[in-house]
Amino acid sequence: MSNNSVPRRTASTASRKKRSIWPVVRGIIIAVLLVYTLFPIYWLISISLRTDAEIGQGLSLLPSSFTLSHFVSLFEKGGFGAALVNSFEVTFLSLLFSLVFGLCCAYVIARSRFRFGFKRPLTFWTLLVRMLPPVAYTIPLYIMFSKMGVLGTKFPVIMACIFIDVPLIVWFMISFYQDMPVEMEESAKIDGATEFQLFRKIVIPLVAPAIAAISMLSFMYAWNEYTYSVIFVQTSQNYTVPLALAVLNTEDNLMQFGRVAAGGVLSVLPSALFVIFAQNYLIAGLSSGAVKE
Repeated sequence: MSNNSVPRRTASTASRKKRSIWPVVRGIIIAVLLVYTLFPIYWLISISLRTDAEIGQGLSLLPSSFTLSHFVSLFEKGGFGAALVNSFEVTFLSLLFSLVFGLCCAYVIARSRFRFGFKRPLTFWTLLVRMLPPVAYTIPLYIMFSKMGVLGTKFPVIMACIFIDVPLIVWFMISFYQDMPVEMEESAKIDGATEFQLFRKIVIPLVAPAIAAISMLSFMYAWNEYTYSVIFVQTSQNYTVPLALAVLNTEDNLMQFGRVAAGGVLSVLPSALFVIFAQNYLIAGLSSGAVKE
């Protein structure tokens, strides 16, 4: 037997050991990242389920008591139920109108021809609204809503969320519309489809994954919106969830850590459920059959 075979066997054995060790190392890294990411959520849930006595004495990693009194107190004393209803109204109405306006505007910009090279400046001008911080629009929006006499209601918050979400949707969807094959739309027009039928039955199903992705971002922004809510909403019966949580954390309720944690848990659940719901459409759209030539 040749002496060169011994080093070759040693090298192959070392490479096998490296390949067998790498999945273990990768699993440890993923586990550490998961613990680091999910621990704040666990800690929030853990505090919301502990009694006030345990929270005041000192917190251990695992709770030694269990109670739902903080959740009950939120709805009985904190008026959190009304805040949830208000947030759902603001979020879903703003999301609905933002998608309607944004999807239509993006399709028109992507498929229409503009004279004098006006298409690219229009696209960047649309994105400019989203790039500036929301506080930059508070004064003009406040003056406009004040003259309309709608301050103190949920209408200004809904309109502000639409104002912020539509440019993002337009910018996000233009590239998806441009990547679509024009031949399918031309075939539908030859078959006698109207513009609305073409958009609803051909275009929308093809960009369903993009709609699911942008819906997640728009939903989370509207649900967690605080700046416009604290400025435009001036009555407690129209408080949204972020405002209700801010009121819980005042000086009078500073020691109500359990109730604040319970409010945080309830505020996270709708966003998590909506992301799971939209993700199903995202995966279904990505796994659907592609156009074959």
